[in-house]
Amino acid sequence: MHRYPLHSRRPALRERPQAVWLPLAAAACVAGASSAWAQAPVQPLSLTSCASVIGDSERLACYDRLAGRPGAEGSKTPAPTPAAPAGVVSQPAPLPAVVTPPAPPAGAADSPVVAVAGTGLQGRRSPSLWSSFWELDRSDKRGTFNFKTYRPNFLLPLHYTDHINRSPSSPTQPSPATQPGYKHLEAKLQLSVRTKIAQSVLLPDADIWFGYTQQSLWQVWNRKESSPFRNTDFEPELIYVVPVPEGLRSLPGGWEFRMLQAGLAHQSNGQTDPLSRSWNRVYLGAGFERGDVTLYGRIHKRLSEDPEDDDNPDLVHYIGRGELALTWVPGQATAALRWRNNLRDLKHGSLQFDWTYPIDRDKPDGLRWYVQAFTGYGETLLDYNFRQTSVGVGLTLFEF
Repeated sequence: MHRYPLHSRRPALRERPQAVWLPLAAAACVAGASSAWAQAPVQPLSLTSCASVIGDSERLACYDRLAGRPGAEGSKTPAPTPAAPAGVVSQPAPLPAVVTPPAPPAGAADSPVVAVAGTGLQGRRSPSLWSSFWELDRSDKRGTFNFKTYRPNFLLPLHYTDHINRSPSSPTQPSPATQPGYKHLEAKLQLSVRTKIAQSVLLPDADIWFGYTQQSLWQVWNRKESSPFRNTDFEPELIYVVPVPEGLRSLPGGWEFRMLQAGLAHQSNGQTDPLSRSWNRVYLGAGFERGDVTLYGRIHKRLSEDPEDDDNPDLVHYIGRGELALTWVPGQATAALRWRNNLRDLKHGSLQFDWTYPIDRDKPDGLRWYVQAFTGYGETLLDYNFRQTSVGVGLTLFEF
């Protein structure tokens, strides 16, 4: 799993009490009226009499006295309203409607709210991290062409590598003639987005997604070399996601089998020879979960190329033919461990650890502290056959 969801619970909604008029108090007849009204009977203080008062302030004072509002006794007494002539019905002014919010659905107070990429804490009421992330269940479907985060989007201004690759090469690409004076300290940044392009394809609730990831290593602290970008990898991919039917999900130990994936990916660094690196692959993956822990495994098969055009024929020997990713979301923090291996020996492949924590605990979906540690082969395509260990510190945008 490439993003790290958060668990949270939304407090139960409280039903607002409806507005209730206080009992109407009997009003005394007003004496001393002008001679023009001397012969007309005086109407008691009521909604009808208050509505007929012409002045705004006097009418408000009348309503305050009628409702028994504290301090209204000292208000100016409004002019009394004579009884309406026979056959004429007096109409009170319309009062604002009292709106009562609808009651929450049954059981809503007990439903967990899961924050995942693209949904936030106002997102879905889903107990499944995988379903929230990949919209597996029908209740989590959000339609097509809604852009969401995919892998972590981060900026690590402090990224230190113990062994910098100043002369990259491969069996078909010799080292460049010049060796730049790269520094061990650089910046690392990544942008990764995805969108669903089709729903319910071939199988029930199975969706097709398009993802794009771009990762760069930037010698931002190397002013002597004009702060160049050392390498940038571009990776578009198509992903077919199939939810596992409910009757087949349950596994021993409380685990659940939640999804299957099939993908087609291209990755290249966009450089010219002798620094060009690229490969195409298909892969199969599966996702499992247990509470706040997710497990993802996949194997991939590189698509064959013309040997004359292959920039890196031994790439899978170093990067690996499969991977396992374990994600743990105990609360505000997230942690992930990814292991890649070629399935033949333990000398190659890589191990990567990622940790995040919100800068503002009240906004876990916003900016977060981000720490990444890597050791092994293939941190970038240019370094696919170059072993190194690196540590980076910076910020990540949890989702958008």
